[in-house]
Amino acid sequence: MKHIQVSEITRNIKEMCIEVNHKLSPDMQERLNAAAQEEKSPLGRQILGQLQENLQIAHEDMIPICQDTGMAVVFLDIGQEVHLEGGNIEEAVNEGVRQGYQEGYLRKSVVKDPLIRENTKDNTPAVIHYQIVPGDQVKITLAPKGFGSENMSRVFMLKPADGIEGVKNAVLTAVRDAGPNACPPMVVGVGIGGTFEKCALMAKQALARPADSHSDIPYVKELEEELLKKINCLGIGPAGLGGSTTALAVNINTYPTHIAGLPVAVNICCHVNRHISRTLSAAE
Repeated sequence: MKHIQVSEITRNIKEMCIEVNHKLSPDMQERLNAAAQEEKSPLGRQILGQLQENLQIAHEDMIPICQDTGMAVVFLDIGQEVHLEGGNIEEAVNEGVRQGYQEGYLRKSVVKDPLIRENTKDNTPAVIHYQIVPGDQVKITLAPKGFGSENMSRVFMLKPADGIEGVKNAVLTAVRDAGPNACPPMVVGVGIGGTFEKCALMAKQALARPADSHSDIPYVKELEEELLKKINCLGIGPAGLGGSTTALAVNINTYPTHIAGLPVAVNICCHVNRHISRTLSAAE
């Protein structure tokens, strides 16, 4: 049996919280740079240039790239050969978030109760998703999610007869309804299949995929490319002020589903689409 101290998970998550809130990931930087070159609207190009300038200032002066530093979403892929030692894993994750948001002077946006609304003052608890996988490593993916875009996300419980055209219509409806409220240019994560909750989880996971990646399933890859083109023809544009760049990427994940259903979730993220991953190796 190989071992990882949960204190290592705390330390890494603390560092990841600070890094991901101050520096755009390389894949998103590449997509934003490409959009600035390809945008057809003069006003759209100006806005994309301002976004690039903002990101550069944030990186150089250690200022958050967005004032909404999000609710921390953590994906843990835990190798089945790993023994976690030194404490409770969930407490360790939340301690990392607590330290990261306090030491990084990041905005605390989490409330204890959804109706009473008292702030927890340290941005905990995180939303944590666990998956047991083969191997002796723990992969941590952190994706702080701002709620301007999160509030624009949707779940559609389609009928099987709706088919692929129904899926396309659902995604385009969600993006069209979001309009400027999701701080475009956006990244669109889509989950197709599974159950009500599974499709939503897949859509969230899709946002954490590299923005320049595609599904390994040929028809899904074609669907990602088609939807990106159609979204960018909606005319919403950067900051919702018109243009040819409404989305930077469309990432789709799929899963088997029931004969009677076709669940589709659309999880939208703004242009920063914060995500970062680290892999910890266990020791003997």
